Amino acid sequence: MHFMDALKTAKVLVCDDEDDVLFTAKIMLEGEVKELQLASNPEDAKKDWGKFHIILLDMNYSRTVTHGQEGMTWMKEILKLHPNVIVIFMTNHGDVSMAVNAIREGATDFIPKPLLKEKLLASLHSALRLHRSEARVRQLNKKQGQLLDVLNGPQPKLIGNSPIMKKVKRDIAKVAETSASVLILGENGTGKDLVAKEIHHLSDRSHGPFISVDMGSLSDNLFESELFGHTKGAFTGADQERIGRFELADGGTIFLDEIGNLPSTLQPKLLKVLQDGVVTRAGSNSPIPIDVRVLSATNQPLYRMSEDGAFRQDLLFRLNTIEIQLPPLKERTQDLPLLLEHFIDKYSQKYNKRFHAPSSKLLKRLAQYTWPGNIRELEHWVERGLIMSETNKLDPDDVPSHTRSHLDNGPISSTGRLEGLERQAIEESLEKHAGNVTRAAVDLGLTRYSLYRRMEKLGLK
Repeated sequence: MHFMDALKTAKVLVCDDEDDVLFTAKIMLEGEVKELQLASNPEDAKKDWGKFHIILLDMNYSRTVTHGQEGMTWMKEILKLHPNVIVIFMTNHGDVSMAVNAIREGATDFIPKPLLKEKLLASLHSALRLHRSEARVRQLNKKQGQLLDVLNGPQPKLIGNSPIMKKVKRDIAKVAETSASVLILGENGTGKDLVAKEIHHLSDRSHGPFISVDMGSLSDNLFESELFGHTKGAFTGADQERIGRFELADGGTIFLDEIGNLPSTLQPKLLKVLQDGVVTRAGSNSPIPIDVRVLSATNQPLYRMSEDGAFRQDLLFRLNTIEIQLPPLKERTQDLPLLLEHFIDKYSQKYNKRFHAPSSKLLKRLAQYTWPGNIRELEHWVERGLIMSETNKLDPDDVPSHTRSHLDNGPISSTGRLEGLERQAIEESLEKHAGNVTRAAVDLGLTRYSLYRRMEKLGLK
């Protein structure tokens, strides 16, 4: 759009105590802008300030005053009431230094007197274009904030008032206000992702993105592209540029879930990024600085893996400035009433049904079960029970009566026969799953940590 056309949409106010200046502005601007108003003093048009796109101000409004402070005072009042209005100063030759100072204080531009039409129109056009650009930036920032709200999801809820959970919450509050990396340890289903989200929410990065990455799902050929991005043509199939997860998390938090599953071949690449604070997209030689807080989580024994060479010690030290250990559900059974109330309320809303409060008999049964799947298992049990219930209440008799497999329930019998059976079961499962400990653990009904513990006890590698 030609600038003359753009000015046709502008509303302009000109304030000057000299009639000659107002007359000149009228001659130059009438017909060039959508609306023009003239005032000998900004006070005269105060009630209309907000309707103008641009206000042209004189630096001085008293014949004996030449320091420009009057204009500065009016500008500050205008911008205080209407921050999106553009202010341009009209200056005499000797006022240039004052006008430059005014720009530092919030003015958009200044034009010298006597007014020249081409200079005046060009200045107005530039100011109008800047106004529209800033409006677009504000709109984009607003949209970005709304998108981050959607991506980050609702405020996470960490439920529990048991002593052990109170300590976890205190630890979260302490580390959240720092930029320290945090390693969250705990069995599957204990809520490690909720802890990570809570740390982010309580931190000064809460208005930035929270990006979660399942490290165990990244293969060698996807690792760099997913985490660090790639340029167009970096490899076969890279038909467009891709921004990596670390770049997406810039200014916020990245959560590296299942960090213990990261293959040893990929650990050095992650370590370098954490050490240098920069990423380089695949196919590029230009490093990109990043400002990211790193949270990570695992249910695997990283320290033993580090001693065995399965996990780099220097990477572990980068990740575990602070550790938070989440307890299994069987160690915080006094939180069961709160958890149960939360899940009953959640699925009452989801299925638009009213379910009855849990009975004392139900709570007793729940506390007797060991919950190998922890809170995730409890939630699934509640949802399934409510769906199948014909009485709109959970039946205590439906609580699983079995405990975890004998492989994960107390000390293993010292008899050679039982130990041999255990060894055989573990070896067969590992062979079946080509040495994949995660899949073998699922096959045996154990957590990965429990399986590692059994393997260590039996001398299996």
